[in-house]
Amino acid sequence: MAFGLFKKKKEEISAVNTGYLNLKVKEVIRETADSVSIHFEQPETGDIQYKSGQFFTIIVDVNGKEERRAYSLCSSPYTDANPAVAVKRVEGGIVSNYLNDNVNAGDVLKVMEPNGNFTTTFDASNQRHLVLLGGGSGITPLISLVKSALDQEPNTKVTLVYANRNEDSIIFKKNIDKMISNEQFNVVHVLETGSSDVKSHIGYLTQDIIKEVLSEIGEANKEFFICGPTPMMDSAIDSLKALNVPSEQIRKESFVSAAATASKEEVSSELQAREVTVIYDGEEYKYTVEPDETILEKGLDEDVDLPFSCQSGLCTACRGKCLSGKVKMDEDEGLSEAEIEEGYVLPCVSHPLTDDVVIEIG
Repeated sequence: MAFGLFKKKKEEISAVNTGYLNLKVKEVIRETADSVSIHFEQPETGDIQYKSGQFFTIIVDVNGKEERRAYSLCSSPYTDANPAVAVKRVEGGIVSNYLNDNVNAGDVLKVMEPNGNFTTTFDASNQRHLVLLGGGSGITPLISLVKSALDQEPNTKVTLVYANRNEDSIIFKKNIDKMISNEQFNVVHVLETGSSDVKSHIGYLTQDIIKEVLSEIGEANKEFFICGPTPMMDSAIDSLKALNVPSEQIRKESFVSAAATASKEEVSSELQAREVTVIYDGEEYKYTVEPDETILEKGLDEDVDLPFSCQSGLCTACRGKCLSGKVKMDEDEGLSEAEIEEGYVLPCVSHPLTDDVVIEIG
């Protein structure tokens, strides 16, 4: 094994554990100077089932330490034979830099099965207008949604508003340019530095730009999907609210959260060391969680092979149902209101509040 790439014969590529796959890399495409798309072969056990907008969690070993990161699928289950993710290099990013520099066709990566709720149901009878607001690498799940909508819903229109630094930083530019010929699709570029080759607004994504886009769309049945850097998403959401867009029409996907979990100094005084029971993959595990630990952290320390990815309450890879007791979540953005009402929790940001906490994962 070299830096987490599993070199195996083709016949050995299969699920290695419940929820895990070893996938052979079919092709690596350089999308921009600092981003690549990684395309995987389908496993011999059968094609991977996923929804547009979901993500893979990629697991690699870098310098002797296992690292996990969630990357959105940029492929569509309707139009692409092979699943693919896009990875943009992040300054100081251990996994993003590794994947950009070291992964090649023929390598095998360990991944968790597709997950995520940044999705929608496609149906040929749908007649709506999807408004996708993206920034930088936030285009990744959005391009998957675009492909699926154009293929599956002949009466649906799609407007992509895409913000970037400059023309060279536009990920999937060739794909987007090809889509423009489809009368169902429209793209509005926003570039900090303008280009004579790309028609765009100059500067940052603003409420005025969004207002102009919405005025051109009119009174259509609109649904909004937002993904990108936190400041861009916050600005977009505030703008939509100011323009009286109902919150139930807005979906967002966060790649990172600067303060997704509370620091040890911020841990509530109501927390104390408590024993929890975690049920996973048919096994029952009991361990004591200290006030400055999460249920997931302690489980991993106890060598319980629990599923996880972002560890910040966003990706839902660790989602479980609280069968008894109460927990405190530092962040619940990854869960819907319905899921919370049904008792689902995210162990990566959860602390036990009672002595009878039982969580079933999977």
